[in-house]
Amino acid sequence: MSVTAGVCVANIYYNQPILKDIAQTFGTNEARVGVTSVLSQAGYGLGLLLLTPLGDKVDRKTLILLLQALLALSLTAMAFASNFATVVLLSTLIGVFAVAAQVILPMAASLAGDNKGRTVGFIFTGILSGILLARVFSGIITGWLGWRYVYGIAALMVCMTAATCYMTLPSVKPLFRGTYAELLGSTLKQIVRFPVLRRTALIGALVFGAFCSFWTTLTFHLSGPPFSYSSEVIGLFGILAVGGALLAPLFGRLADKGSPQKSQLFAISLLIIAVILIKVFPYALASLVLAVLLLDVGVQATQVTNVATIYTLDEEAHSRVNTVYMTTYFIGGSLGTLAGVQSWGLGGWSMLTWQLLLWSIAAMVITLWSVKTK
Repeated sequence: MSVTAGVCVANIYYNQPILKDIAQTFGTNEARVGVTSVLSQAGYGLGLLLLTPLGDKVDRKTLILLLQALLALSLTAMAFASNFATVVLLSTLIGVFAVAAQVILPMAASLAGDNKGRTVGFIFTGILSGILLARVFSGIITGWLGWRYVYGIAALMVCMTAATCYMTLPSVKPLFRGTYAELLGSTLKQIVRFPVLRRTALIGALVFGAFCSFWTTLTFHLSGPPFSYSSEVIGLFGILAVGGALLAPLFGRLADKGSPQKSQLFAISLLIIAVILIKVFPYALASLVLAVLLLDVGVQATQVTNVATIYTLDEEAHSRVNTVYMTTYFIGGSLGTLAGVQSWGLGGWSMLTWQLLLWSIAAMVITLWSVKTK
């Protein structure tokens, strides 16, 4: 389940280190091609809102397999895209169908018993590793074969994990008996029911917004002077962050033992330190490497703690609670990506780091407030 979730979610991040290559293929500029990253994440948010609540109404195994089939078809079409408009449309569809990962996450939690934090941590390890290794994979494959092969190989990987899911995942009896409209209405009611859900969703959105803003524009920063790195080299930066992803189960176990607010404070502090490093030393490779490590550990610790917390709220509404959190989370990612691209266009790396600091400090303020009002 962890590997499948990682393979699915990776698809919305393959384009980030190869934006320049895609732009060159279709004769467009960096700012315009950057919209494909925004649309991939926006599509993911749309899929979260409209499709993942179905995990409480239909057999989750069936839903996962259907989404994977549609995802594989979209990836195959992307490999043969003949114009930029098609790339834009398919980027959105890939995001929508990649939400299979977010059907797996509540499914795992429902099967976990009392060890939800630990189990969620393992699934998040897969998701976060997929997000990070996506950049490594796409950078290397683009350097060797070209960017179209990234999507062709990705389609094959999705088919392989779908076959594994078909053979190994259990069928899970749905608990919700109402209509689809009632299901969506019930999803929105979760926002009103749980103040903890509202607070953690907002913190998650801010932290993930900073994460996406950084990784999208890092491509532009490293491909220009004084670095002038190729897509292959830029993709390798993702390897630096994978070590942090392996810490996700540890933070999940800490969440099971209590004190999630303290874990959040620690995590967001790492995020702020990372941003300060890349602002003060923008062209020092060592500061970039350290910042990548700190930023990714901080983001992962925050999200695992948040997700482990919300899965204690209502076991019968896991998919709907997850929908509220993850939709807000990826809206934050989409806005962060958009803000990063626009900041880069307006003021380069300096403007980019200022807005990263704004996202991080906002998350810290909300976390401090939640500790104070606990």
